[in-house]
This record gives sequence, structure tokens and C-alpha cells, in this order.
Amino acid sequence: MNYNHLRYFTVLAEVEHYTLAAARLEISQPSLSSAIRNLENELGVKLFEKKGRNVQLTRQGQYFREKVTSAMEALSAAALTLATGADTEPIILRLGVVSGVLEGAVAWEIAAFLKQHRRVRFHVTEGSAADLMELLRQEKLDMAIVDMTVRDRSLHFRKLRQRRLVAAVPEDHPLADRSRVKEAELAAYPRIGLSQGMDRSFTERADRPHESGGFLCHANTARGTLSLVQAGVGITVIPEEAVQSLPGVTYLSVEDRCRTLYLCDLYDRWLDPAVWDFADQVVKALRSHPQEEQ
Repeated sequence: MNYNHLRYFTVLAEVEHYTLAAARLEISQPSLSSAIRNLENELGVKLFEKKGRNVQLTRQGQYFREKVTSAMEALSAAALTLATGADTEPIILRLGVVSGVLEGAVAWEIAAFLKQHRRVRFHVTEGSAADLMELLRQEKLDMAIVDMTVRDRSLHFRKLRQRRLVAAVPEDHPLADRSRVKEAELAAYPRIGLSQGMDRSFTERADRPHESGGFLCHANTARGTLSLVQAGVGITVIPEEAVQSLPGVTYLSVEDRCRTLYLCDLYDRWLDPAVWDFADQVVKALRSHPQEEQ
């Protein structure tokens, strides 16, 4: 249904005269007559009837006028809202991160970005890489910083940097007097898993004969695993940037153990340009600092 035809209809219904309505609309009278005729043909009803030199609405025309007037008022209000609010409406950037990422450079990049983009607001979700990628597929996140890739053509990955991993152990643990440890040595002790589902931890790791300690529990955040280490539940491996000075917890470097961080987003999805600006900033910043120093 043609918007201009509806506008012509409302003016003609008001002035009840083709010549006066055409003059107000600044169109020719034949153009107005043609538009009203097309509208009536489209609806299948007569909207106007002659009354001397004037016209008046039919019963169907009166009903239609009420609905059109209401609809056009709503459209005008919506257009005004868009016109006046386009430059002030907040842009929500929904960012997912694997545990530990916010303790590193990403938090500083968010702070710097907010200073330059006053309309942007961040909503950060922390979780496992698998969970974050599923949220991306569901379009509940705009982008995510993850520590693994998958073969999924709907997802796009950009390599950021390597992150070193460290082992956190209770201060009275047999390994506590060491400064470095090989990952294979950790298998003999009760473990706390980070950012992996409980089912995977138990079915794929806890029952392995060479891992006598096994994975006793799992936490989705590095802070959660450290609390469990502090309580004496077991040991854990966390990214180096997530290290905290905690009473009763000692840290050991894990030899030759790194994980790669990636920026992940969904292919062929429209996002506000500000979101892509932040993505480019993060990629540039983290690639320029391959590993963060403690």
C-alpha cells in the first residue's frame, strides 16, 4: 500500500474537495484523483461519494480514516524518535571472554575504547570457549575471545596471541617448592578443571589410568579454581594473567605450555560499525604484545 496515497486520502478526507486537497498537497488534481482511485481499487471499496461540488467519506471511508490516521501518527512518532535519538541511543557491545582474559590487556582496551566512544556500553560474559561459541551461534554475543578453534563455517577466527599457563598448588603441596613443572607431572595429583564441562572432565580425563588423581571438580572461572586450590581441593592450571596473590597458594611455570587466544565472530552478520572498531583495536593491541609480562 502506497504511503503517499494514504497521505492524499487523509488530506482529501479533511478538506472534502479535490481542488483544495490537490493545492494543499502541491500536486495536480488528476494525480490526486488517480491516487484515490487506485487506493479504492486496491481496497475493493468506495471511500468517497459526491456531495454537490464536494466529496464526503462513505461509511467504509470513515472507518478507514480512523485506522489510517492512527497508523500515520505512529509512523510519524517512530520517525521522530529515530531522527532525534539516532545519535544518543546506546550501542550495546556483547563480548564473551574465556576466564582470565579480563585480568590482562583486554580490560585496558575496553577502558580506552569507552573513552573514545561515549555511546558504547559493554556487556561481558565469561565462560568456556565452547559455551561462548554456542552463544555466538545463537546471536546472543557479538564477538568472543576464546582459546580454541573448531571446524565450523559459521564462525570466523582471528589469531591474537599466545598465553602462558601456570600451575596453582597449595603451599603445602609436594610440588610447592618447585619453580617449574612439566604438565605430565601434574597428572598424579587431584585436579580442578577450568572452562570445561563436568562430563568431559570425568569421561575423558578422570578415569585415565595414568591420571590417578583425576579431575575432582570443575569451575568456569580462574578465580573459582583458585578458591578451590586455596581450600585444598586440588591443583589447577590457569592462564598467567589470571594469577592472584592469595594466602596459601603457590604458582609454578608449566614448561612448554601455552594456549592461543582468538577473536571469534559470526560470518555474514551485521553489527554496528563501533563493534568492528573495537574488534580491530583488540586484534591490533594483542598482536603487538604476543605475551603479557607479570
